[in-house]
Amino acid sequence: MQNRNLIISSIFVAVGLTLAGWFAGQGVLRARTAERYVTVKGVAERPARAELALWPLRLAVSENDLARGHAKMAADVHQIRLFLTRHGIDTAGIALQDFAVNDAFSNQYQTDRIASRYVIRQTVMVRSTEPEKVLAASQSIGELVEVGVVFSSGNEYGGGGPTFLFKGLSDLKPKMIAEATAEARAAAEQFARDSKSHIAGIRRANQGLFEIRARDEAQGVREENQIDKTVRVVTTVEYLLK
Repeated sequence: MQNRNLIISSIFVAVGLTLAGWFAGQGVLRARTAERYVTVKGVAERPARAELALWPLRLAVSENDLARGHAKMAADVHQIRLFLTRHGIDTAGIALQDFAVNDAFSNQYQTDRIASRYVIRQTVMVRSTEPEKVLAASQSIGELVEVGVVFSSGNEYGGGGPTFLFKGLSDLKPKMIAEATAEARAAAEQFARDSKSHIAGIRRANQGLFEIRARDEAQGVREENQIDKTVRVVTTVEYLLK
């Protein structure tokens, strides 16, 4: 009887070890299958044109008499309005900003002889939904210099000149994502054919960020200073293979 129980126990142990080995083998097989994947990227690009222009015109007036300086600033602003009107830009979209007066006599550390006591500064911010007109006007800025308008050399707004903004990104997103994803799948299918395998599904996907780039990319060229741009998105997808 004892021998019989021992034999039965041995049989159960053997079966248990066999099943454990089978399950472990299936786990390794699944793990190895899961490790078989390919990472591919899909790219979509679209040309885009700016829909909004912001153009800060920074004025500076130097005078010993504050009232005369203020009157000169008002005259310069008027000249800018005339200039914009000549170039077909609606002056209803401009705003006066950052008015400031610097009195050299109030500087207790001023020791050098000064030419003008007061320096008045003001920014005329042009906002227009017709960027082409703003671009054309910016190329004729010398007309204002010819009538005596003086511009500040400050760097409050970067390198100067208009900034062109593209606002229609939300309209492009759905089609561009679909195009980038389709390109990624086509690349995965090609890889699967070359490796004598098949796509089993998506392991992981990353849409990526949309980028608005300058149309003509070169050193020193800034996207915001170009009216024509390129919108780009890169989708990264990992496909399982079987």
